Amino acid sequence: MSEVVQVQNITKTYGEKGEKQYQALKGVSFDVERGEFVGIMGASGSGKTTLLNILSTLDQPTTGNVYINGRDITGLNKNQMADFRGQEIGFIFQDFNLLENLTNRENIALPLSLQNVKSSQINPKVDKIAKRLGIDHILNKYPAEISGGQKQRFTIARALLKNPEILILDDSTSAVDTTTEREIRESLAKDMPHTTKIIISQRVVSIKDADRIIVMDHGKIQSIGTHEELMKTNELYRSIAKFQEENNAGK
Repeated sequence: MSEVVQVQNITKTYGEKGEKQYQALKGVSFDVERGEFVGIMGASGSGKTTLLNILSTLDQPTTGNVYINGRDITGLNKNQMADFRGQEIGFIFQDFNLLENLTNRENIALPLSLQNVKSSQINPKVDKIAKRLGIDHILNKYPAEISGGQKQRFTIARALLKNPEILILDDSTSAVDTTTEREIRESLAKDMPHTTKIIISQRVVSIKDADRIIVMDHGKIQSIGTHEELMKTNELYRSIAKFQEENNAGK
């Protein structure tokens, strides 16, 4: 495998010089191999959301470099970043990002529509993906007419349709129940086996099957390992996992 993402000593500081500043990231470095499934987790304020925004090209680090497919995205201007984002990266965001004035079918098709792909080419792909995710019967409804779990499936369908090389998920299964979450993870594994997946999550169950898990704490990487390794070696991860397991067991 080859490295598709290289993060080199990035920092992120909010606030102007001479004013009170906050350093969200403090020298973060790691690589992601092509086709790898990497989970990033940490408590609120750990820096994981800032890292998500930088990996997604929605923000830039204060210092350091991020290479995606060998290209330094920290050197791109806004237009170049938008083009790169549209071509190389797929997103599944926690807040769905569905347009309320479009039907669910139109929301799935939007990325390809913006690339001027013909409807005759898009619609069969939409139908196939929607059927696979069990949402083909509500394609002609609008986002306001469906549940949160169904909305999540549509955001995943939109990402699948685009067939990106890198898929970034922002706590993407937090709005669904555990059964739906398992089905979604199985669908991603089955339908995008060669896609590099990076998921930022607070829920251990969402990332326990990852090839590697990066544990963030106070803007730094505290530890990297598999779920099994971290349960043995990392007290922070182990305590979060046990707490969440006990809470879920009581429901």
